[in-house]
Amino acid sequence: MIYLANPCSAAAVKEAMAAGQLGFIDTPAQRNIRPAGLIWCADNGCFGEGYPGDAKWFEWLEKHAHEAGNCLFATAPDIVGDAAGTLARSAPFLPRIRALGYPAALVAQDGLEALQVPWDTFDVLFIGGSTEWKLGAAARALTAEAKARGKWVHMGRVNSGKRYRYAHSIGCDSVDGTYLTFGPNKNLPKLLAWKELEQQGALFPA
Repeated sequence: MIYLANPCSAAAVKEAMAAGQLGFIDTPAQRNIRPAGLIWCADNGCFGEGYPGDAKWFEWLEKHAHEAGNCLFATAPDIVGDAAGTLARSAPFLPRIRALGYPAALVAQDGLEALQVPWDTFDVLFIGGSTEWKLGAAARALTAEAKARGKWVHMGRVNSGKRYRYAHSIGCDSVDGTYLTFGPNKNLPKLLAWKELEQQGALFPA
């Protein structure tokens, strides 16, 4: 499972990214220089206050489209906690993201399980939503269906070993979080230990 981390000045984190042990989550609001060749994802920044608006967000995707080959996915605009609103907001952008060469990600929000999911319009299911929803039965079922359909599944806001184990246990292919933003030199060895246990088959559901 790939862990996508925020940009960090710590040399050890940069080295882990360069070695492919970690990926990089990029957003228009970060304005950090992403080193070439890294595994990365293009997140829209709608969670929080980082979304620059549709036009500027798409311009940013166009600017970085030459690096789409290393990009796991680009997220279509979403509305936090609102699945119906997210489907309506994302629909016009999913084909445009694909046309730029990115795998297109739909951000799953609370209530998606009760709606008609347009599976053929996207490549990646990004498990977002409230904490309660993303750790509940609905998100697990959507993850299982996505995997059965051959989709990549990503979970956002993974900032502990417990959450990492859970995401792994339900079949996620990648996760992201701010775990390394605070105390990177202390937390990087812990995160890499999670990955080592996973590779050894020693991770268990939380």
